[in-house]
Amino acid sequence: MLYEHFELLEKVGLDLFFAGIFFFIGMAIKDVLKEGKVPPFGRRVVWFVLFLGCTGFIAKGFVTFFWAKMP
Repeated sequence: MLYEHFELLEKVGLDLFFAGIFFFIGMAIKDVLKEGKVPPFGRRVVWFVLFLGCTGFIAKGFVTFFWAKMP
């Protein structure tokens, strides 16, 4: 049974790995911004760029999912 679903498990595991990486990047950025006493505008720019990266990753997942479903 495991061999039949190996590809699905691999995809889900890789997606969870990247989600974890994004989480740790966010925590590191939060710490750097806090310790560096960055002004509010700079913080917003940094979080917006991080948000765009996460959104692009999620959009890529949706596009590949729906692209694979097309005949």
